[in-house]
Amino acid sequence: MDIMKKFSLEGKVALVTGAAYGIGFAIAEGLAGAGARIVFNCRGQEHLEKALAAYQEKGIEAKGYICDVTKEDEVLQMVADIKKDMGSVDILVNNAGIIKRIPMIEMSVDEFRQVVDIDLNAAFIVSKAVLPDMIEKRSGKIINICSMMSELGRETVSAYAAAKGGLKMLTKNIASEYGAYNIQCNGIGPGYIATPQTAPLRERQPDGSRHPFDSFIIAKTPAERWGDPEDLMGAAVFLASGASDFVNGHILYVDGGILAYIGKQP
Repeated sequence: MDIMKKFSLEGKVALVTGAAYGIGFAIAEGLAGAGARIVFNCRGQEHLEKALAAYQEKGIEAKGYICDVTKEDEVLQMVADIKKDMGSVDILVNNAGIIKRIPMIEMSVDEFRQVVDIDLNAAFIVSKAVLPDMIEKRSGKIINICSMMSELGRETVSAYAAAKGGLKMLTKNIASEYGAYNIQCNGIGPGYIATPQTAPLRERQPDGSRHPFDSFIIAKTPAERWGDPEDLMGAAVFLASGASDFVNGHILYVDGGILAYIGKQP
């Protein structure tokens, strides 16, 4: 057996939500490198055009759709359009998400609901939309982008941690309900990843020292560095490919070892 063929995604249609930049873009790039045809969504035309230009610069022929993944009618239309344009979705990566760093007693109910709606409810909506075709084909891969906050709590991220904990259990439940149809649903739990969104936390201070949060992350990570978006590519290709056909309901943490580490002795 040629083991590398097990990792091939040649001809597969991969929908990566929120893949205009950052982690989603890197995952889409990794899937494309393994042969997948990439489709993604944005909520506005301007972001869509910027993303398409970024994919073109990487030599990736991606197709974008304007869609708010918290709205079921828009998601159903997008999935129908993808099926018409490219064929039914073989691989779904539920990547779209936001975080609001607000102390719980200062967070409004509407802010809490917005985070849960995008980080958890949207994954339910999009998964529900692609599952019927996967069931019919008796083949499909769903990858939910979870978080270390699926396992841990931390100050100011109550909504995010609640949503990601829920997403972990949604992952396990999809695996449980649809594994008999040869559908695998797994999660990736990124650690702290160096993206434009986290750049302010890594900026050097005026005296040349590290940002306090940067120092905290380096001290808590056995790898002693932040992750790069590219560090998630291998995990995504594995979970999207035939190499993971007997892996189901699993959360693969790509965190440099944070969850395994109690920290250095003072």
